[in-house]
Amino acid sequence: MPETLPSTSPDPSRAPLDGRSLAAALTAGSALWRSLEVVPEIGSTNAALLAAAAEEAPEGTVLVAEHQATGRGRLDRVWTSPPGAGITVSFLLRPDVPSARRGWLPLLTGVALAEAVAEVPGVRASLKWPNDLLAAGGAKLAGILAEVGSGAVVVGVGLNVSTRADELPQTGTSLALEAGRPVDRAAVLLQFLRGFERRYLLWARALGDPVSSGLARDYLAWCSTVGADVVVALPDGSTLEGVAESVDWDGRLVVRTGEGVVELASGDVRHVRAPAREA
Repeated sequence: MPETLPSTSPDPSRAPLDGRSLAAALTAGSALWRSLEVVPEIGSTNAALLAAAAEEAPEGTVLVAEHQATGRGRLDRVWTSPPGAGITVSFLLRPDVPSARRGWLPLLTGVALAEAVAEVPGVRASLKWPNDLLAAGGAKLAGILAEVGSGAVVVGVGLNVSTRADELPQTGTSLALEAGRPVDRAAVLLQFLRGFERRYLLWARALGDPVSSGLARDYLAWCSTVGADVVVALPDGSTLEGVAESVDWDGRLVVRTGEGVVELASGDVRHVRAPAREA
């Protein structure tokens, strides 16, 4: 189980995060993490760190928000969460790897996140390419957004922790709902960031090679998209259908259709879903 940090809140399910304790626990002895700040509210943690990147903020800068007023996901989709109900975190990276291999960063993040939530008893999860963490029944637990600016990559994660059913869209769920009990946000956050550091350093030392770093193997073990029949919605409104066969060296989804094999980067698609079942 992840470690538990003391809380001063009478409601542990939405206890305020202790930024000072989290920063001390995360950065002590870390080869990646330089700082962690918790803010009560912000427009977008990703936008704030992209601005910080332009001011030469170092790799390993972490920003956590109790509430994000203008949060967004991939393709500018809205991501909202009640104050204190989830983990909203962004971090700044400056990976010295070929630019094409940076497509693996959201996938690497997903593996670290899946491993962290798997430590919560009663929670089973899988990864949907390219940026969603799903519960066992297919409902969405978390989304991941990676953005590039000023030579840096900022990765943002929104994870539902204590969010109630009446606070979620029909397609969403939370760790508390899946586990059937309250879940400590601080413990999950630390577990995730420490796991991310371990994987990121291996991947960066391998110059972004997903095979020699072990990332490709572990991503495929968590991914529920590869091997499945899929319908891919494209930005122009068209769709293609086929079997998701693999993820290539640059993090693209390889889909075999009736017309041949197509390689899709995350920016090439609007949505990936299972085919509709016949009645």
